Amino acid sequence: MEPLRPTRLQPGDTVAIAALSGPALPERRHQLDAAVAELEAMGFRVRLSTLVESGEHHFWRSAPPAVQAAELNGLLNDPEVRAIVPFSGGNATTAYLDRIDYDAVRRDPKPLLGFSDITALHLAIHSQTGLVGFHADFAAIGFGETWTTAPPQRRAALRALYRDLLTGKLDEAPLPADNAWETWRPGAATGRLVGGLLDRLINVQASPYALAPETWEGAVFFWEDVGRNLGHVWNQLHVLRMQGVLDRIGAMVVGIPRDISDRDLPDGTLAGVKDIVLDVSGDYDFPILAGVDFGHTGPNLPMPIGTLAGVDATARELRLLESPVV
Repeated sequence: MEPLRPTRLQPGDTVAIAALSGPALPERRHQLDAAVAELEAMGFRVRLSTLVESGEHHFWRSAPPAVQAAELNGLLNDPEVRAIVPFSGGNATTAYLDRIDYDAVRRDPKPLLGFSDITALHLAIHSQTGLVGFHADFAAIGFGETWTTAPPQRRAALRALYRDLLTGKLDEAPLPADNAWETWRPGAATGRLVGGLLDRLINVQASPYALAPETWEGAVFFWEDVGRNLGHVWNQLHVLRMQGVLDRIGAMVVGIPRDISDRDLPDGTLAGVKDIVLDVSGDYDFPILAGVDFGHTGPNLPMPIGTLAGVDATARELRLLESPVV
């Protein structure tokens, strides 16, 4: 399926902040206010959704799956809303993939931002419609927290990058490193970005909304994870290997995994994320670039799913090669 690029934003367009996963609890209002200010600084108007305004919760989620889906579908069908930014991640989105109005996405494709649990929305919508989803920061711990503590130069650079990608001012752009990126296997490749939070990717691949095998052909597979047992990550990478994903991809880009502890081995040594990645991919020669600035450490570089990108693991560079919007 060819990528479906969302319509570019214009200055003054309305961006909706919605509670598509975790709740916008009242004690997090300072994050919401900071996120609104950041989006306004990019030149957009901001609207808060009903679930964000209410601050309600249902268990650990903002609402039951049907209500969360109704909020998303309402925004997808609202012509005044030109982009959607989730309030936060969490553990909710897989439950309503079967309730999304995919036809609304096709009629009026608009940018959906977010990472973590929002990965399931990005990948399911991409598999059904081809929509380019912006794996990028959302309101709470992104625009409303990690951006507020980032050095002024970094914050200014990211603000310009997000704004210019959303408004279609950039046909291509290098993604600027903050942390020291690492070459885990040298080489270079060009392909379409596909990925996100590893755990949610596995959920989607086990659902009726799995990515078609050809989606992975030559892809730049990017992933991160948080709070996981190292062995679980190893097993899930093997699931992708058995699905043929590693046979097809052109490169792998690893973000900044968080709270994934090294494991003690019987010989007294330690194994970490790099060790298991090289172990699982030992029969392949695709380049691997790691430590790239996306994940639960933030601020996140935007990684638009379905957009053509070039990765040079040897030179530790990653570049978007086309606009994610049209």
